[in-house]
Amino acid sequence: MQYWPPFLGAGVKIRDFADDGSRVVVTHRPGRLTKNAVGTAFGGTILSMTDPFYMLASMARLGREYNVWDIKAEIDFVKPGRGTITADMRIDDATYDLIRERTADGAKYLHWFEVDVTDEQGDTVARVRRQVYYRRKR
Repeated sequence: MQYWPPFLGAGVKIRDFADDGSRVVVTHRPGRLTKNAVGTAFGGTILSMTDPFYMLASMARLGREYNVWDIKAEIDFVKPGRGTITADMRIDDATYDLIRERTADGAKYLHWFEVDVTDEQGDTVARVRRQVYYRRKR
């Protein structure tokens, strides 16, 4: 994914992807070619920093027995993204237990994840919510 063209062109970098699907850390530093008209991170780039990582982390953890898709995203921009910005996405064991419980009978389950994209000072640049679809394969 580090060399996936949309991320490569936008300057999005994957810093950590836990094998167990518990954590993904992604960064972006707006540069000469990736700044918007006012010299900060593009809003679309900030949103793309979280796509498709909840889905991919879930697939790594749950395995092939599940259908998993990103289905919805929401973003609230809080302040301009200057310098290195980071999305530290985590999925704890309790969330995976909930997903397994809600899908045990083959029903679909929609789960919202939330992550703050922060700057180097730890201030929130944007709040992102992503909804992921889960269904145990029959």
